Amino acid sequence: MTPPADDDPAAGHARALLRAATRYSGARCLALCLVSIAATGAGLLLPAALGRALDLLLAHAPATRWVLCCAGLVLLLGLLDAVQTVLTGTVDARTTAWLRRRLTRHVLGVGPRAADRFGSGDLVARLVGNAAEAGTTPAARAALVAALAGPVGGVVALGLIDWWLAAVFLAGAPVLALLLRAVSRDTSESASRYQRAQGRIAAALAEAVEGVRTVRAAGTEGRETARVLRPLPDLSRAGHRMWGVQGRAAARAVAVAPLLQLAVVAVAGVLLTRDRLSVGEVLAASRYAVLATGVGVLVGRLAGLARARAAARRLGEVGTEPATVYGTRGLPDGPGRLELRGVTARRGGRTVLDGVDLDVPGGTTLAVVGRSGAGKSLLAALAGRLADPDAGEVLLDGVPLSELPHDALRGAVGYAFARPALLGGTVGQAIGLGLPSPSPGLVREAARTALADDFVRRLPDGYDTPVADAPRSGGESQRLGLARAFAHGGRLLILDDALSSLDTVTERRITDALFGDGPGATRLLVAHRGATAACADAVAWLDGGRVRAVGRHEELWRLAEYRAVFGDGADPDSTDAEDRAVSGDDADPDSTDTDDGAVSGKDANPDSTDDDGGSQPVPDTRDGTSGESDVTGTKGRSGADAGDGALA
Repeated sequence: MTPPADDDPAAGHARALLRAATRYSGARCLALCLVSIAATGAGLLLPAALGRALDLLLAHAPATRWVLCCAGLVLLLGLLDAVQTVLTGTVDARTTAWLRRRLTRHVLGVGPRAADRFGSGDLVARLVGNAAEAGTTPAARAALVAALAGPVGGVVALGLIDWWLAAVFLAGAPVLALLLRAVSRDTSESASRYQRAQGRIAAALAEAVEGVRTVRAAGTEGRETARVLRPLPDLSRAGHRMWGVQGRAAARAVAVAPLLQLAVVAVAGVLLTRDRLSVGEVLAASRYAVLATGVGVLVGRLAGLARARAAARRLGEVGTEPATVYGTRGLPDGPGRLELRGVTARRGGRTVLDGVDLDVPGGTTLAVVGRSGAGKSLLAALAGRLADPDAGEVLLDGVPLSELPHDALRGAVGYAFARPALLGGTVGQAIGLGLPSPSPGLVREAARTALADDFVRRLPDGYDTPVADAPRSGGESQRLGLARAFAHGGRLLILDDALSSLDTVTERRITDALFGDGPGATRLLVAHRGATAACADAVAWLDGGRVRAVGRHEELWRLAEYRAVFGDGADPDSTDAEDRAVSGDDADPDSTDTDDGAVSGKDANPDSTDDDGGSQPVPDTRDGTSGESDVTGTKGRSGADAGDGALA
């Protein structure tokens, strides 16, 4: 969504969004507006017809035609009201659905940045509740035209009966105008506060639901309930203020409107005594005075529009976060060489990766290791453009990722995460997610490579078992995520700690299958275990957001600080319990440490290196060539996880 020029970007986005939504339902909005105006016109004709029929009846003249006219107008009003109700519901539903589709596409286009800024719970509240309120705007605007036509038509009708009647009413009209203006302003402010409080409650609830096992294990259900409901007093105050505004407006309308009506009826009575008006005209004037003072309808319409505008502004805030822009440059044939040139990335005002340079030859495997907070997961996200660097560039076979089209990029890069989001109706669909037409054979072959085929076939309906009905452990979920990555294929495969919940035997079998078939896709692994790093052609050691060294795992093992990353004293090729203790083997995937959220526990001195602490090439196992990488060890700050929920 392109922001219009405006001092308030969110408000500008909201206006553009509502204009587009109105155009989407334009035909129905026009029909609703015409039907509403027709109903208002029929309502304005009815008092005149009643007055004429009354005068004829009092004069003992034939009045059948006018009585039938009154009956027809009443029936027409009922029919138009029914049509108006149906059209209003249809326009509201269509517009809400359109807004949700539009905003959902935008949120997915923005990627993890949207959840980082707003929180997943608040995003859900905006896309569900606020979209429904904003979706009422086109129909409310169309109905407002008719709501305004009623009072205007009433004043005109009074003037046609006698200009004194219109003059008396217009003398008090400014009071009504000020009343409506205050209602619109105060309702908009209180509605914004109410919706913000709703968003805070939704965000806190989403966090609590996501961590429900931790909450129950800690026995802090009461504390979490209090935290989730902490904004409730603000919500209550905003709600009371909103309804208080409308209540005061209604009370003022009750005080002002009857006075104007009585004034009009009193003047009409005086004119009746002077034979300037008939009895029927007095009846009509009293009805038109009621229509002209229809503040209650206007107050309701304006309050609804104010709430809808406040909701639309919250949707506009989401629109201010720009979606990822893709290029049009084609990806040439190549082995999948990955290059990071001077990559710097910041999160939350902190520099997570600082001037990282890496060169991974095509078909080789690079393991990325480091303490928590070193920026491993963020580097993995940048390598496949789940996030963009603040400086520097990432290239695949010589082409910057930012210049690639969406389909070409996603087809070339596959991902597997520590906490895979298994989307799709069935297990087979979850494995084939993202593929145009995955064949059952491809899905099963990928599952066999990930050692998932056995437990999937034991499910009630095998690969056709709904994901929600497929009980699985953390390790089994990771194997399904790996199967999805293997089925995806591509020239670059990125595993963001995707083996952390596997037992060591399963991990060894998967790594053998992954690395033992000769040249293939380039692989980038975020590793927490020495055994995983030992399987790679080379290891990039991140320390404080910088590349401390690049080389073979066995060579880097000579450095005490490198060994400390995995736990001092462990054998570099071991797969025993010590490695599991470091990485949390067999842990639930929700508890694995892949978020890189804490500050690195050790600052590396750029000048303090052992003999083996210098730069090491990333060896190419296919032809013996190597790629050079800058080796730095300056201090860096921690970063945030790119998020396991993103999909390649």
